[in-house]
Amino acid sequence: MYSKTNPRAGQLSRRQKRVMLVVTVLVLCALGGLGAWGAFAPDGYAGSANGCVNLTVPNSTGGATLHYCGAPAKSFCHAAFAASDQISLRARPQCVLAGLGPGAAGAGARGAGGARGAGGSGGRAPVPTARRS
Repeated sequence: MYSKTNPRAGQLSRRQKRVMLVVTVLVLCALGGLGAWGAFAPDGYAGSANGCVNLTVPNSTGGATLHYCGAPAKSFCHAAFAASDQISLRARPQCVLAGLGPGAAGAGARGAGGARGAGGSGGRAPVPTARRS
């Protein structure tokens, strides 16, 4: 009803139309760029390989990513093959992909206690906290 009493209320000037067009194009370009980046950007935690273990486990917020390289990865994989909890069972294939399976050199023998198993962890090496992605 208001537009009938004020005939120019629903019309945009040329300048206003141009501004709206520019803003719309900029927003669409930004969304397209973000979509392309999300689709094609490399993922640093994509898979386990070359002595690095990447594992996604269930968590209270949906999922957590465990990422270990070097000595922490060896310790994590040694513990995964020594235990039989859910995280250990899910970690074993990733440890094999990383080259840290039970037969891999440097993975350590089962039952080798030493200082790693100390600290009240029941012979299992401590697992570092998870990184959330």
